[in-house]
Amino acid sequence: MKTQGEIEAAVCEGISRFQQEYMGRGPKDIRAYLIGDLLVVRLRGVLTAAEQQLVKALPTDKGRGLLKQVRTQLMETARPALEAMVQDMVGVKVMSLHHDISTVTGEEVVLFTLASPPVFREGKRT
Repeated sequence: MKTQGEIEAAVCEGISRFQQEYMGRGPKDIRAYLIGDLLVVRLRGVLTAAEQQLVKALPTDKGRGLLKQVRTQLMETARPALEAMVQDMVGVKVMSLHHDISTVTGEEVVLFTLASPPVFREGKRT
């Protein structure tokens, strides 16, 4: 049985690998937070150079909207694989996935709602 920290680290590694394979580059920083039946994943530095240029070149609302639309579609396409990966790592069925990205900060948040809080062993305190 894994500790909470081990589960969070495995999720970070899996989602980072997914980002590299699916989006062409991984995040500069990634953190996962298991809070009851919620798994929050925060990725920083996820915008590609092309996406950054797109946001700069187009009017603010148009560039932002287009980028969010593309990223949302990519997440929807990848949803089954992401949910299966998280379910395997956490040991609990994923009920829903929510996603948003900021074109200003380059930060992306993915929230997984789980069927129940996962069971994990207490880690050693140092």
